[in-house]
Amino acid sequence: MKILVIGGGGREHAIVWKLRQSPLAETVWCAPGNGGIARDAECLPLDVADVKAAAEMMQRLGADLTIVGPELPLVRGIADEFARRGLRILGPSRKAAQLEGSKIFSKEFLERHAVPTAKQLGVFESTGDAAKALRNSDWPVVIKANGLCAGKGVLVAQSIREAEDFLERALERGEFGEAGKRVLIEEGLAGEELSYIVLTDGEDCLAMAPARDHKRAYDGDRGPNTGGMGAYSIDAILPKELEKKIAETILRPTLAGLRKEGIVYRGFLYIGLMVTREGPKVLEFNCRLGDPETQAILLRADFDLAAACVAAAEGHLRGVEARWSPGASAAIVVVSEGYPEHPLVGRRIDGLDEAAKVPGAVIFHAATKLEGGCYYTSGGRVLAAAASGRTLEQACRTAYLAAEKVRFEGAQYRRDIGASLAVKGAAAERSNG
Repeated sequence: MKILVIGGGGREHAIVWKLRQSPLAETVWCAPGNGGIARDAECLPLDVADVKAAAEMMQRLGADLTIVGPELPLVRGIADEFARRGLRILGPSRKAAQLEGSKIFSKEFLERHAVPTAKQLGVFESTGDAAKALRNSDWPVVIKANGLCAGKGVLVAQSIREAEDFLERALERGEFGEAGKRVLIEEGLAGEELSYIVLTDGEDCLAMAPARDHKRAYDGDRGPNTGGMGAYSIDAILPKELEKKIAETILRPTLAGLRKEGIVYRGFLYIGLMVTREGPKVLEFNCRLGDPETQAILLRADFDLAAACVAAAEGHLRGVEARWSPGASAAIVVVSEGYPEHPLVGRRIDGLDEAAKVPGAVIFHAATKLEGGCYYTSGGRVLAAAASGRTLEQACRTAYLAAEKVRFEGAQYRRDIGASLAVKGAAAERSNG
């Protein structure tokens, strides 16, 4: 098979890395890719928002399958464009991608199909109306810009002052552009977050290994929301009883609801959950693999990703099995100075070869470019140092050893990815030993 991967971030690097291990993958391209992906696949220039150009590229290359990494081309209708041309693609339709593209559509879908989620407090287009509704609310509340904001259009507000500041940025100053012209406000939920991702053909599913993301910029879950500062994967965060509950109350009703509304969903479905005292509830949907969860999850994948993806794209996922290596994995995201608001770019990256030589570590590039034999930063989330291990503590330790060897001016990363669970696991292991 010849496979085209759309996107150019750390998630796409991990996908390319895993696809290249498949005996089915004769050729892998990535468009537009990045400096690190260029070592693993031929990178081709592409504006990912231009769905017609992507379709023409696939036809020109003679690719057998296209896998879409980021959300923008899916929301723009890339799957519909490919379907019109009879091209095989893994990714949901434009209508299905509204689950991510519109927070309001997603919330109303959840309510229509009685899927557990946070209580909606309202949809607003003016700061005054929203602030008036908030004055009698319990805190915290969650405010979400309706459209795509690269993970930065959500605020967990602890006070009316904090909420009004965010509302002013979104609705009056237009900080999030068209995506922030309407906001959804809902109750805040207490519990532990969980990233539950499945590959589906609309009927059958393959569950990915469970993962947990760290969204806040700074240690201790402080600072602004980001696209993700790190993630880890370990089976302990998804006990069998919880997985059964998620399947019964969330996954099956969601897929049934999509079918009932005439929506064909083929691709990865990311369900962001809060595990509350009342049970799991949906925080958000993404219509693709998570980033940086993918960098951690695929390190544990012990099956042919290419075969599974083509089966889902063709609607024949039944019978395909996903196997996962035991233990744990972790991905530490190294970011540019000023991220997420104003990342400084163009700084030379050193130490990549040293980082890659750390036993058990893999470096996934995100915002890098290769010029004259040197790598330079080209965005906020620069790369992820990832590793697997027998325990989460071991995986995190190896990933941090690799991250420490990466050097560029202003390089930053959280130092507590997986820390609380790793400490608990290490204590339990010592007591059992």
